[in-house]
Amino acid sequence: MPNIRNKVVVIMGASSGIGEATTKKLAEEGAKLVIAARREARLQALAASLSHTDIIYTVADVTKEEEVQKVVDLAAEKHGRIDVLFNNAGIMPTASLSERRFAEWRQMLDINIMGVLNGIAAVLPIMKKQQSGQIVTTDSVAGHVVFQQGAVYCGTKFAVRAIMEGLRQEERENNIRSTIISPGTVNTELHTTINDSGRRAWVENLQRTNGLQASDVADAVAYAINTPETAAVSEIIIRPAKQVD
Repeated sequence: MPNIRNKVVVIMGASSGIGEATTKKLAEEGAKLVIAARREARLQALAASLSHTDIIYTVADVTKEEEVQKVVDLAAEKHGRIDVLFNNAGIMPTASLSERRFAEWRQMLDINIMGVLNGIAAVLPIMKKQQSGQIVTTDSVAGHVVFQQGAVYCGTKFAVRAIMEGLRQEERENNIRSTIISPGTVNTELHTTINDSGRRAWVENLQRTNGLQASDVADAVAYAINTPETAAVSEIIIRPAKQVD
């Protein structure tokens, strides 16, 4: 993919699932990668498996704006520019509103929404100065439809859609493109963020039996990045072929 080779790409939430798969995909396509997540051992192992490529890692929590800024600064200092930011960190502790899970709600708001905003805020000054760049964010089919026990999760993903569309409108004259990738069910570790054991087991089984592979979503991310700078792929929805919603 010629438009990926040598692009400087920052990936937040890179330690597993879609982030890990995208890291592998873009590394093999010749991107220059700076990857971050909270789990250092996972990042270290991933970077070691791709030691033949241009990749560095650093630990960061997307809810902490100063840590996200340090990741972006690291990429800019090493490479002199940032072509793509991939906001990928997210959690999905689904539950009925009547369960009043205030802590889970706050955690989802912090990671799924503020994590995205922290990434955008950190990278925008660099991309505006460059007069080029692309910000890609993992959204969800849940950002397009609402399901029971997912009201707050869906709310965070609807919010991400709005934020990314606002970003597109505000920064299009600066040649900064915005893209959301909205997967349906994917076979990742996302179910582990569900605290109710019965609900977690049900989602895990669904992911395993009727989910996309993380590499399927990584291919969609690569497609969006590979498009020419004159084309803005604003949204990609990718579902398992048999998924209903």
